[in-house]
Amino acid sequence: MTTLTLQLEGPLQSWGSSSRFTVRETESRPTKSGVIGLLAAAQGRSRETDITDLAGLRFGVRVDSPGTVLRDFQTETDWQTSKSKPLTNRYYLQDAKFTAIFEGQRLLLEDLAHALASPAFPLFLGRRSCPTSRPIKGIISEGTLEKGLQNAEWLVSKNDPRITQGALLPFTRDILPGESAENLLRDTPLSFSTSQRAYNLRPVVHGFVRIEGKASANESRSHNPMQLLGGI
Repeated sequence: MTTLTLQLEGPLQSWGSSSRFTVRETESRPTKSGVIGLLAAAQGRSRETDITDLAGLRFGVRVDSPGTVLRDFQTETDWQTSKSKPLTNRYYLQDAKFTAIFEGQRLLLEDLAHALASPAFPLFLGRRSCPTSRPIKGIISEGTLEKGLQNAEWLVSKNDPRITQGALLPFTRDILPGESAENLLRDTPLSFSTSQRAYNLRPVVHGFVRIEGKASANESRSHNPMQLLGGI
């Protein structure tokens, strides 16, 4: 099996699944439909383009840092009529970091990694108001989705107190054949068409992986204040 790993981080992220009208919520981690939309944008696919090949990939996401929830209360006026539009509440994740992994055929995953290196359209973390903090690189590896969730580099800030101690990181992934689902998410996109957007239920399981700690920036680099003076 081959996997494609994406590191998703930015000042704000928002991964909606069922929000409508005046309340736009966010899930606590990236949705499969949202990340597939990001990949489709990188490839330059239109909303009317078939996405069956992308939806057929197995998907999992690991929460490297959950961030915090931000509520944005918005007022808006129609510029044509000067009348106030309905008040809205929009929710975002602040300073969150996620590792998203797809498992599938190597050729398709390599095409996606190539598209991420030079995306046709701008890439966002859920909503258009959520740019990435750095370019998203697609990392191709041999192995299963489950191994990827365990072995992928841990996105952790050098100021995070967990950095030297390690942590149990939660994940959500698509089920394996014969595996029982813990719950169903309406999160597998059938079409992104503006006239007929549709999604299927996605059976998933949840769990944790143990990530070992690593040396902090201060511990990994010794400092000798006399060194610049020639050892005096």
